[in-house]
Amino acid sequence: MSGPGTEDLLIVGAGGFARETAQAVRDVAAADRAQGRAPRWRLAGHLDDDPALHGREVDGAVVLGGSQRVHELGDARVVVCVGSPRDYAVRARLVRRLGLPASRYATVVHPTAAVSGSSVLGAGSVLLAHCVLTAAVRVGCHVAVMPQVVLTHDDTVGDFATLASGVRLGGGVRVRRGAYVGAGALVREYAEVGAWSLTGIGSTVLADVPAGEVWAGTPARRLRRAADAALAELARDAEAPDGPAADAPVPARASAHSTEDGAGRWPGTRMGSPVA
Repeated sequence: MSGPGTEDLLIVGAGGFARETAQAVRDVAAADRAQGRAPRWRLAGHLDDDPALHGREVDGAVVLGGSQRVHELGDARVVVCVGSPRDYAVRARLVRRLGLPASRYATVVHPTAAVSGSSVLGAGSVLLAHCVLTAAVRVGCHVAVMPQVVLTHDDTVGDFATLASGVRLGGGVRVRRGAYVGAGALVREYAEVGAWSLTGIGSTVLADVPAGEVWAGTPARRLRRAADAALAELARDAEAPDGPAADAPVPARASAHSTEDGAGRWPGTRMGSPVA
């Protein structure tokens, strides 16, 4: 079943994160149908810049071509789902290259995620299954929040950050722009995870992580500087005349099942000031 409220959705990327997001979109649609309404999204397919994938199916969704096709398919909403610990700056580079307005970007929230009414999300962000945002949490734009992440009161997550599965943030933590926090990491309350830094799997962060560094262990300690791609983004942000440009989230009236109006529909976003 579809209807006038159903929008086409393109997922840029065809790797693991993109496939997980596609499944979240299907789960949102299933939840809508179970409640007798038209789905919020219709998964139109993937876009990927690997020519070998063009025309192939990925978990039943077709790779329609390269990322630039977003400009041909102008009626579809978009989420950019690329990146890994090897290059976690790629999402920022791709969003910048595509040059789309904030209004083109969807915010995808799995129906099992719990997002408080005092928390806000930015355009292009994805929350996967069983995430929790407790109170007054601010998540920026194009943020990847993997399954079972817990963000507690007053946490702030900057644009393009990645929180891998099972991350737990204490209250008042600031994860700065583009940071990557590895699976299962624990971050002490009021700590700061610096821009374009990387925190290793299973780390326990008891002190601030400086920008552009790799930290790991229990307690987490400095291992080395971040990769060149992340350092290039850090330098680019520093050179911006007014700091890094960002889309800010819009306050959302969210139920325990991440809905704006009790009908499984997530609000749009607009341009604004940065959250980090």
